Amino acid sequence: MEKQVSTVFFWIFAALIAGSGLIAITRRNAVATAMWASLCFVGIAGEFILMHAYFLAVVEVLVYAGAIMVLFLFVIMLINLREEDLKATEGAQLHIAGALFSLGFLGALVWTVRRAGLFDIPLNAKYVGAEGTAAAAAGETAQLAVPLFSDYVLPFEIVSFLLLSAIVGSVLITKRRLS
Repeated sequence: MEKQVSTVFFWIFAALIAGSGLIAITRRNAVATAMWASLCFVGIAGEFILMHAYFLAVVEVLVYAGAIMVLFLFVIMLINLREEDLKATEGAQLHIAGALFSLGFLGALVWTVRRAGLFDIPLNAKYVGAEGTAAAAAGETAQLAVPLFSDYVLPFEIVSFLLLSAIVGSVLITKRRLS
């Protein structure tokens, strides 16, 4: 019975993710796009909860649906695009290029997942955690924290500086436009 309930919730969250993602990419208003994307992030957090990866679910809500969406909304409202600026980004070539880029990205993603062997892992497999208890390896805090703060400290900090430089750049662009 529990497996049937989790399957139902999986499909509910999957429909929420796919639907809100599709709506997000078809909206012309940037604020509406950001809000639909944040709903998509909440659906992804629900999927993490179904996989018993509670830490990743909390990080998804706090970091992506919270902090990153606030950052996006701040930059969107700071830039304040006008209708004539948006009309310059229309055209068939742009849509074709976007579709080709999306297909290429999807192909690269499938190739990477196949090469990593992630299709071979059973979905309900249990792993032994650091304390010897059965836990999902993807959701255990220790298995995330040790590599993050040892092997990936430099890339993590580089990403934070890239985000900071994007904010500073958007402020400078907006300031020049206003003066």
